[in-house]
Amino acid sequence: MSNFFEQELRKLFVDGEIIRRPKFVGRACLGDLDGDLRVRAEFITMGVSDNYEALRLTVLNRKEGAIDRGVLRFRDVLGVKPVPGNPNFPRGVSPYIWSDCGKAEWYAFRPTAADYAALRRAAGDYLEVFRERDTPVRRSPSRPSAKKAREER
Repeated sequence: MSNFFEQELRKLFVDGEIIRRPKFVGRACLGDLDGDLRVRAEFITMGVSDNYEALRLTVLNRKEGAIDRGVLRFRDVLGVKPVPGNPNFPRGVSPYIWSDCGKAEWYAFRPTAADYAALRRAAGDYLEVFRERDTPVRRSPSRPSAKKAREER
């Protein structure tokens, strides 16, 4: 049986498009990125115990260990979320997963399909930087400097 964190990670990465050949272990998702590069995705707290406010992506070299870490704060990616019908949050709530007495759940709101898509897009954009490029980067022809352009007139 999977835990809440694993279920949420599966919603983001199970299709293998962002993290290739994903494996879900406890509270982490591990998988391939490119060549000797692997990735570990996990929910993390940002200073408040049991409030998981971000997704951390760690890029690992299979032979040398961690080479980079990126943190995607839910508030930065999703914004402040409205909580309709709840007078306790008239301006909305910063999204986070709350863990209490062994039970974890999103606090005061539930992510929509668009929210999960935004998290997937942000994670994919970050990880794309580390993938090998299949095609060479095209460089635009250099423009003449302003001084040279004036001289040519």
